[in-house]
Amino acid sequence: MGAAAQQYAALGWPCCPGAQPATDRTRACSCDRIGCPSPGAHPASQVWKLQATVDTDRVGQWWNAAPEANIILPTGRVFDVFDVPAEAGRLALARMERDQVPVGPVAAMGDERYLFFVATRGAPEDEDEWWSCHLDTVPESVEATPGMRWHCRDSYIVAPPSALPSGREVSWVAFPENAALPDPLRVLEILADVCE
Repeated sequence: MGAAAQQYAALGWPCCPGAQPATDRTRACSCDRIGCPSPGAHPASQVWKLQATVDTDRVGQWWNAAPEANIILPTGRVFDVFDVPAEAGRLALARMERDQVPVGPVAAMGDERYLFFVATRGAPEDEDEWWSCHLDTVPESVEATPGMRWHCRDSYIVAPPSALPSGREVSWVAFPENAALPDPLRVLEILADVCE
């Protein structure tokens, strides 16, 4: 886990430690929340937005202290992430290949969700129009927003090779090494179409 976090930092992707599934069988998550709504899929600290860094020394210290910690990548800094049901993700990848649309990094959260990494819009001039779609949701709201979700500013994703409950994991479908981040509007168009 620490080596993967170091790789993300080297790519210029800020990261910070996350919770992980508990192994003591008394609870589902390593955090102290009773009935944690997203076991192993959230930051370990409430100040994760301030902590996230590309400082490889700091990243190394975190994972030396907690080698099993999952990896959290904040969105809206280097990239945004479109989060869709796995079947829609597979359909989108097939369509992107057929139409020769560049695919950036793509991760799978178990067999439930696909994460499409795209160039971030940061804080665009048309922010009110851009964010009016209400797709920007926190990871814990997946049950309330089961279709497409958009992680941008003030959100995060759990990165590979993080562990999820019940033996599931986050894994790469398309690895980020040398993968350019595609235009979000083109990817959004395809994902919105396959999610209908």
